Amino acid sequence: MLGAIAGDIIGSVHEHAGTKTPEFELFHPDCRFTDDSVLAIAVADCLLHGFDYVERFHEYVHAYPKAGYGFGFFQWAMNRSRKPYNSWGNGSAMRVPAIGWVCEPLDEVCAEAKRSAEVTHDHPEGIRGAQATAAAVYLGRTGKAKSEIRKTVESMFGYDLHCRLDDMRPSYEFDVSCQGTVPHAIIAFLDSNGYEDAVRKAISLGGDADTLACIAGGIAEAFYGRTPAHIATRAFDLLDERLRETAGRFCARYGIVTPDGMGLSAADAEAVT
Repeated sequence: MLGAIAGDIIGSVHEHAGTKTPEFELFHPDCRFTDDSVLAIAVADCLLHGFDYVERFHEYVHAYPKAGYGFGFFQWAMNRSRKPYNSWGNGSAMRVPAIGWVCEPLDEVCAEAKRSAEVTHDHPEGIRGAQATAAAVYLGRTGKAKSEIRKTVESMFGYDLHCRLDDMRPSYEFDVSCQGTVPHAIIAFLDSNGYEDAVRKAISLGGDADTLACIAGGIAEAFYGRTPAHIATRAFDLLDERLRETAGRFCARYGIVTPDGMGLSAADAEAVT
């Protein structure tokens, strides 16, 4: 969760910037949380409290209307629609890291990812992207090797994860589809040697940077065991009180490693663990 949020925030200033290098200031002064963090925390909120996905997405968009949502999703939420709109956009994938931490076994991870996606993204590609992302988080947090993560995701979802990031980078362009985002973010994680490296490599593709880094960061946190304290602390500080509290409660409930005192008082942390 913190890995996804931090990736989103770090990537926020690189969206549409065409960044093609992993060498950049990690937290630019203009970094901010975007729709990726808002909706990832909304999903965590649903899992914590049993809320309905549709109603919670509506509520969060109305609370954070300027977070940078895609046009179709924004119209869906502002109109409080309850019907999906056949989207294959990567929004279904960036919001699911919490599912990979909560659900098990893998079949249930995929089933819950489908439920979270299909309320809006009922196109097969939208569902596939959400399931692959949640599955990768689950596999990472349950100690699977990168080779097994690659093999399982390829086998279950049909993505080609054997491409090299350096070969992809020159021709990769901005792409908001699941099929044009999810495998690339997973490859950035697979090619990484740590959390920060995964986020930097995802952004270096020069595409939908906040979402690429959100997905890669969420998987990297699960696999490497934590988001580095200095990164997690800075990202948490850039959330508002409501988002910080919900994310903190989720991390405390599901054992996600955080810097001491992050997000919750000791009493609150004890109450939810």
